[in-house]
Amino acid sequence: MTALAWFALASGGALGAMSRFAMSHQVYQTFGRDFAWGTLSVNVLGSFVMGLVAVLLVDKLGVSHEWKMFIMVGFLGSFTTFSTFSFETMQYIQVGEVNKAVFNIAISFVTCLVAVWLGMMAARQL
Repeated sequence: MTALAWFALASGGALGAMSRFAMSHQVYQTFGRDFAWGTLSVNVLGSFVMGLVAVLLVDKLGVSHEWKMFIMVGFLGSFTTFSTFSFETMQYIQVGEVNKAVFNIAISFVTCLVAVWLGMMAARQL
């Protein structure tokens, strides 16, 4: 991998992480912390955008490897967060809120898959 690709990955990752924090923080400020709404929102949005840009960048525009590294691996890879989803789900289990844990797993799985699909369908219409 070239130095430019590494830079694209790192800078995209930094911007994605800051964006994830800002968005999830705002969602928690708005809806509270009774459920993992912040993590769910970034994962669903990130999944939609991943589907959208995968079709646009790869299939339609044929962008460079560096741009794919910046957007898909760097930005979206750090904007979405499977580790936080897993941690929050485990916290629900540990405090006996199994219903919240199961809901978090189900809603995250279904909505993220649907979001990727919708993003891909939207990009194919452009």
